[in-house]
Amino acid sequence: MAIIAQLSDIHLAAGRDGEVDDGSGPVRALRAAVSSLLALPARPDAVVLTGDLTDGGRPAEYARLHALLSPLPMAVYPMAGNHDDRDALRAAFADHPAVAETGSSPQAPVQYAVNVAGVRLVCCDTTVEGHPHGHMGEDRLAWLDDTLGAAPDVPTVVATHHPPFPIGIRFIDDMGLDDSSAFAAVIARHPQVVRVTSGHVHRGSVGSLAGRVSTTCPSTYRQLFLDLTRPGRAAVTGEPAGFAVHLVGDDGSATTHFVPTGSYRPLMDVE
Repeated sequence: MAIIAQLSDIHLAAGRDGEVDDGSGPVRALRAAVSSLLALPARPDAVVLTGDLTDGGRPAEYARLHALLSPLPMAVYPMAGNHDDRDALRAAFADHPAVAETGSSPQAPVQYAVNVAGVRLVCCDTTVEGHPHGHMGEDRLAWLDDTLGAAPDVPTVVATHHPPFPIGIRFIDDMGLDDSSAFAAVIARHPQVVRVTSGHVHRGSVGSLAGRVSTTCPSTYRQLFLDLTRPGRAAVTGEPAGFAVHLVGDDGSATTHFVPTGSYRPLMDVE
């Protein structure tokens, strides 16, 4: 069984005078997420970062991110979100073979596939430069179709930043994946896809896409207020930050857990 942790919507800003840890909210939150992840009894085989890794896409922010993630002993797979800059992300993770192979052009999407403990993780780029919404387009959808077609018998997790299913929070749905129907049509052709998981929403949610379970991940920093009314209020809350953990079996079974960050020790044994 593969264990894949998911951190999302970290929103790191540049530190004062180049400091890695200046005690700011996003820094404290990421350090707590990393500590909580390392405290799990079964450590994940890999960590996927589903976008909005920084707040402004500046090189100093990615350098800070790289340093704060350094305690993680497992492979870390970064993806771009609408707050990210592809060039700066690639430069910061130049030591990452999968990222480096995505190319050097500013317009080249940061998308790749890797193997994690017998499971395939396919990282998609849904970003549109200068815009908050997501879009794959013909070229990226063709890449996804070809990539999935290359390993039809391997259980696969597909990761995006923008969720391809409706969340119910108006302003998030207004800046979701605008070609989600075309994306779903690709997923429908590949039954080995056992989970589609995304960021962008700043809270955990579960939906359906082409008959597959599709999830979003809590933010390591701030959670969005759950207002399902129309037009609704765009606001953040004091709800606990968190992350997701996906368990994927060799038989194609898949389970997702949402984990609040913090130190939560067993209170008592129940067996």
